[in-house]
Amino acid sequence: MTKCNNSRIRFPGIQHKRVEIAFDGGSVTSDGGGILLREADRRQGLLKRVAHALGDGRQSGKCEHTALHVLRQRVFGLALGYEDLVDHDSLRHDPAFQTFVGRESPLASSSTLSRFENAQGRRTAVAINTALVEHFVASFKKPPKELVLDFDTKASVVHGKQEGRFFHGHYDEYCMLPLYVFCGRHLLVAYFRPSDWDNALHSGSVLKLLVRRFRQAWPDVRVVFRADSGFCRPWLLSWCDRNDVEYIVGLAKNPVLLRLGAKAMEKARRRYLRDDKKSRAFDHFRYAARTWKRSRRVIIRAEHGSQGANPRFVVTSLRGRGKTLYEDVYCARGEAENRIKEQVALFCDRISAHRWWANQFRILLSALAYTLIEGLRSIAFHGTSFPQAQPETLRCKLFKIGAVITRNTRRVVFHMSSSYPWQRDFRRIAAAFSTA
Repeated sequence: MTKCNNSRIRFPGIQHKRVEIAFDGGSVTSDGGGILLREADRRQGLLKRVAHALGDGRQSGKCEHTALHVLRQRVFGLALGYEDLVDHDSLRHDPAFQTFVGRESPLASSSTLSRFENAQGRRTAVAINTALVEHFVASFKKPPKELVLDFDTKASVVHGKQEGRFFHGHYDEYCMLPLYVFCGRHLLVAYFRPSDWDNALHSGSVLKLLVRRFRQAWPDVRVVFRADSGFCRPWLLSWCDRNDVEYIVGLAKNPVLLRLGAKAMEKARRRYLRDDKKSRAFDHFRYAARTWKRSRRVIIRAEHGSQGANPRFVVTSLRGRGKTLYEDVYCARGEAENRIKEQVALFCDRISAHRWWANQFRILLSALAYTLIEGLRSIAFHGTSFPQAQPETLRCKLFKIGAVITRNTRRVVFHMSSSYPWQRDFRRIAAAFSTA
């Protein structure tokens, strides 16, 4: 809510009338559509589950703001575009934000939020990741037949002296290298890591825990591990073989692979010379690196274009035609990269705290904001203009709606603009949460 100021800003007039701006509108918010986030969280119970798992070591009699209220304030703030803690020094007085969080008095200040973040540790990281997995398990009404787990990393550049920062030669930056695990659009794990670790380090432990939980819930589910060549490690593939987990993983090229794939590469080259356009050919063969205890099936996608040969290799335990497995199964892992971009839109790379665990907590807050928006999408977006909309689009068109707020002893009313262009969609989404 803006503070009253009697000074007015004048602009050139229109039709003999002056045009002036005055910051004296009273209880006006720019985030009226954020009420949908509140309803999505109420329906899913996500943040309440997380707050319960976190616990609160503070003395309750001396704390005005509960862990649940603080968690809601930060997660809703990220979803609505407020990445900095100092933003909340003003937002805490916004009646809309107070309604979202579930209070009618000022919310936590930036200093309170900062103390809360810096109080988090390993237990918090485990609790939130566990809550994300349990939220995913609870989303199924009947057992799934197959789960494809996408593992990927993201370089998050840092500009200070944060704990655990290292210089990464590939990215030519000081950065962190968090690990993300998705199943379709569902985020399961957001694991903060330094960039001097191997891409696949701890991936086996994460995969083991996920597989154990999923098979506990659904004993007959088929699990597929999918990742790029940064995760192709013999110990990880061997674990999958021993535990009946299928895999399709990128494989870095080397002279032996190029020799074994020479036939497909020559076939693609001849097609290119004949048709004068980029061509592809596929083949498969058995291959075993020196560090492998057994040979495995490798698929080559031999591509030839104006820039010459561009072969790609994939090692897999899946059955089927090489072309189908590569184009329809392996390439689908690109969706995980799109989901990570959505994390960025929710400020997962805002890791400006000095302490390691505070920064881990921040990427988990972004993960919770993403899960909340994904839940909103799955519950209420069918038949609207936003079924595949990115967070930036939702923020611009659905959440950032100006509204005048009136509150009395009986109700809180958001008076939104009569000329809001997506009223029909908003009404349809709100109807999915209506308690009338």
